[in-house]
Amino acid sequence: MHPAYSVILFTTFSGAGYGLLIMLALFAIIGGVPPDRWFGFFSFTLAFVMIAFGLIASTYHLGHPERALLALSQWKSSWLSREAILAIATFVPGLLFAFGWVVMGNVQGGWRVMAGMTFLLSFMTIFCTAMVYASLRPIRAWFNPHTVRVYIAYALWTGSLWLNLLTHLFDLHTPWIGVAFVIAGLLAFFFKRKYWIYIDRHPDWVTPETATGLGDLGKVRLLDAPNTQENYVQQEMGFKIARKHAEKLRRWAFTYSFLVPWCIAAFTVDSDPWLKIPGAIIAVIVMMGGVMIERWLFFAEAKHTTMLYYGAENS
Repeated sequence: MHPAYSVILFTTFSGAGYGLLIMLALFAIIGGVPPDRWFGFFSFTLAFVMIAFGLIASTYHLGHPERALLALSQWKSSWLSREAILAIATFVPGLLFAFGWVVMGNVQGGWRVMAGMTFLLSFMTIFCTAMVYASLRPIRAWFNPHTVRVYIAYALWTGSLWLNLLTHLFDLHTPWIGVAFVIAGLLAFFFKRKYWIYIDRHPDWVTPETATGLGDLGKVRLLDAPNTQENYVQQEMGFKIARKHAEKLRRWAFTYSFLVPWCIAAFTVDSDPWLKIPGAIIAVIVMMGGVMIERWLFFAEAKHTTMLYYGAENS
């Protein structure tokens, strides 16, 4: 599939924003971070800005962005509609949770209920985002359970690393925050590795032989192309990336979305203030760049079964 930058920005920044909301809600519920007003103000502002930026970026992938609200109408059958509805609905308890933290300086009682609802709706939004892709049977690289796990794990990983930075900036860091990003990072690495292993071991989801039912007669090949030049379907659904380039980008994605930021954050978590804050900043910057590489590759490696019509050997 063509890796549109609008969708890459959407999945990267909205995932990080909802991941940060999940972490803020989680630590508010368990009492892991004191409800400092300025910390809360900057944390919630950052989370909502990243979510809003991602949602706005996603509209540029639409043929008619002015009709974006129509995406809300098919919630009974469309994961995209469910995602859009939940993405908007999360703002209600999220803003109330932020009000309790920032204005009231309190995350107990009813405010804790808002924290729980923010946690739940943010998690459900990420799940629906992943299901938009995991529900597409014609795209073998996405139609598997690893897709959902990767999206959730990466949201938790990016959110926990942002929380690590913010708590360092406001001198509110606790060992539990370190534990959170260490575990979330390992989960992101584990599930992404399982995803790559799965798509490499199942390359022949559909072939010309299975699509035509002529496999018993031998290998099916295209005698004549249906068109003389590349059309829209080929550009959007049959993005071509050489295997050696894909392998290089996988190494980059692993290095910059996980290994480097994980090591920097882990080794500077208990270091001197002059070192741990710059380390946390560098870790977040590298991580966000690495996640965008991972997202680009997620789309570039996916191929729609319709490409069999244009001569592809498998999908």
